[in-house]
Amino acid sequence: MNQPLAYVHPGAKIARNVVIDPFTTIHNNVEIGEGTWIGSNVTIMEGARIGKNCNIFPGAVIAAVPQDLKFGGEDSLAIIGDNTTVRECVTINRGTIASGQTKIGKNCLIMATAHIAHDCHIGDNAIIVNGVALAGHVIVGDYAIIGGLAAVHQFIHIGDHAMISGGSLVRKDVPPFTKAAKEPLSYVGINSVGLRRRGFTTEKIREIQDIYRILYQKNYNTTQALGIIEAEMEATPERDEIIQFIRSSSRGVMKGYSGIY
Repeated sequence: MNQPLAYVHPGAKIARNVVIDPFTTIHNNVEIGEGTWIGSNVTIMEGARIGKNCNIFPGAVIAAVPQDLKFGGEDSLAIIGDNTTVRECVTINRGTIASGQTKIGKNCLIMATAHIAHDCHIGDNAIIVNGVALAGHVIVGDYAIIGGLAAVHQFIHIGDHAMISGGSLVRKDVPPFTKAAKEPLSYVGINSVGLRRRGFTTEKIREIQDIYRILYQKNYNTTQALGIIEAEMEATPERDEIIQFIRSSSRGVMKGYSGIY
């Protein structure tokens, strides 16, 4: 490593073909994998673990200590998976004693100025759009998309393949395969376009639609709806994923939208 206009701590472990642009600072106890590009004016602090072939754009701050008054200086990590892009001025805090790490999966796109707080866990292929703010302990599933300027309450769970409208206030869990919009945030259908793009068949999309019709459009309460789904619909991975998600929700899931849209 020969970066005369960047500071790289001698204790950092940097793969040989990593490119580090000028005026970047990389602290001790940092690991960066092969093929990654670190733009100018990036700050990578202790506890960062950045995978292979990532792109970190100027102004990003990775692995700063949590904005949590309970944080006691414990060792923790901020992990970024392979092939993930972090755009300008994104902030990703490292974890606390609660889970020990903030983790972003592979092939994700974190757009400019987004904030990912301590102990968030983001799955593979997720897209976090410009200005999104994730509070602590948020879980985001694989292929989920969170629209620009959305604010997500702490401990929220967003399911696989879910899509959340820009500017949303996310106070309840968002089940897998759904689209969420309106205020308060509500179910407005399933993410059928995204599912088709990812290879879901027409029959599988129809099955998911039928499940959510029972949950959101038949005037059953949640317990009744889940009982009917289990009794009347064939067991499939998607059916079981939806049932498990709703039953394990600690904050409760978003409601159906009752107005005209």
